[in-house]
Amino acid sequence: MNRILILFFISTITVSAQQAPQFSQNMFNKLANNPGFAGSRGLIATSVLHRSQWIGFNEDGGAGVSTQNFSIDAEVPFLNGGVGLNIVKDNISEFSNLGLQASYAFRTELGVGQIGMGMSIGMFQSGLNGGALRPAQGGDAVIPTGDVKGSQLDLGAGVYFNTQDMYIGVSSAHMTEPTIEWSDGQDFDLSRHYFLISGYYHEINPILSLNPSIYLKSDGATSQLDINTNIIYTNPNNKQMWGGVSYRLDEGFILLAGIDVTTDIRIGLGYDVTMVNTMGNSLEFMLGYNFKIKTDKAISKYKNPRFL
Repeated sequence: MNRILILFFISTITVSAQQAPQFSQNMFNKLANNPGFAGSRGLIATSVLHRSQWIGFNEDGGAGVSTQNFSIDAEVPFLNGGVGLNIVKDNISEFSNLGLQASYAFRTELGVGQIGMGMSIGMFQSGLNGGALRPAQGGDAVIPTGDVKGSQLDLGAGVYFNTQDMYIGVSSAHMTEPTIEWSDGQDFDLSRHYFLISGYYHEINPILSLNPSIYLKSDGATSQLDINTNIIYTNPNNKQMWGGVSYRLDEGFILLAGIDVTTDIRIGLGYDVTMVNTMGNSLEFMLGYNFKIKTDKAISKYKNPRFL
């Protein structure tokens, strides 16, 4: 029964719904949506996220709903900016997406902060293993009988501005709205998506701080808004622990927690509690690792933002 329901969701997604993956710890993977973020931290930063959507939804043993994201970005001074790579794999039962984007951001000082103007270019591949589905009625020409897939060039752009205490970014993905032709001749249309991210750092005292942020995603027809607040504890060794909560409009709330294992390694968890459907809650795991870049150049104060 679950696979029939998921196939219904697939047909809905293909026609009109948002196709950008959903993450609850969006403050950790800004590069996933905004190429202008590349190189903004002055180091080589990596992040891996795994999301299990609607835990327990695939109780019949069918394939589940999950998303994986890997990103890496670095400042490259001789290019006057930063470069990045973002890979996203999204699975909904037998339906799958794979996105690979290489980014470049030109960076320059602006007032008390820095601004990055970036572009991304890459590939978006989608497919469906129709042979693994169990439809209620056979012979439907819309349902592939085997494994079909296709790919197309994909472009994105974004602007990201940050100071030591705040950031704001606007960006767009699937800018050319490419049409992917599956190997059976059917088309999969990608809609242009828009993103707005913003956050602020407020120091309560030397060891406690507040980090509110927002994340807005829209395809022009539907939108998703996350409003988040994290409380951050910083110990004398400059390691952080954090906990917080997000409210996702018209869906539910999210519990967040994490810790710096070392000054370069951090882990985080997000748990979504849905309030408007019965499909189940979601769990997300994040692992981040930073490589320091040794340079003789003086580091400006805004090159070391305090944000998570």
